[in-house]
Amino acid sequence: MPLRVLIKGAGEQASGTAHRLFRCGFRVVLTDREQPSAVRRRVSFASALYEGGVAVEGINARAWTLEGAVTLAGFDWRHLPVFCDPDDQLRRRWHPDVIIDARILKRNQGNAMDQAPLVIGYGPGIEAGLHVHAVVETNRGHDLGRIITRGAAAADTGIPGTIAGVSEGRVLRAPCDGELVVLHDIGAVVEAGEELARVAGSSVHAGIGGMVRGMAHPGLLVRRGQKLGDVDPRCDPRACITISDKARTISGAALEHIITTFGLGPIAP
Repeated sequence: MPLRVLIKGAGEQASGTAHRLFRCGFRVVLTDREQPSAVRRRVSFASALYEGGVAVEGINARAWTLEGAVTLAGFDWRHLPVFCDPDDQLRRRWHPDVIIDARILKRNQGNAMDQAPLVIGYGPGIEAGLHVHAVVETNRGHDLGRIITRGAAAADTGIPGTIAGVSEGRVLRAPCDGELVVLHDIGAVVEAGEELARVAGSSVHAGIGGMVRGMAHPGLLVRRGQKLGDVDPRCDPRACITISDKARTISGAALEHIITTFGLGPIAP
């Protein structure tokens, strides 16, 4: 039987991993909170929890309830199921072979090595050998995608990745706590200084000109300083709807480690 993989989170990195593993024949489910905060919504299966269903590069996902989890044993697996499961109930019901914490919370939250035969964490704050069996490096650079089996990934720098020479200036952040009102959504071409959104009446302006590549879902309740989206100076529409190089690299590392751990390939663990 194909391995069962539970992915915590359904944002950009989690979705890139789910997409790859699903295409490789694994039985993959994703879990997230009731109102996911994913900003790259066009490439995030988290959107299924808002819209009922979503497609990312040819792979369909649908929102499921925890009550429906009992049918997964006979599931036809023509799409990815996405669950609202903030309390980690699905893991206890489904007993996955692999758990991947792809939320990138920058701390360990609820992971333990006895939860599944293989537990993988993404990014800083999770320690291999203590919280999980392996960590995948998510920091851009020479070590992006490196599999760490002892210790932790590089510490969080707090500096967004650089695109076309722009780092923090491309990121949109909440000026205060409140509900997000979106004025220019993903795919819109905007100018520097243009008002793109509002939070509790306070404006969110573009720091640079370009194309809105990411924007959190309208109506999301956000906290001051929270990332709301980003503007891409390259103005390439494909960047809004296709899986990124970073997500492909990270997902490839997860696939490699699953294959070697379970002896599914020519290289034994």
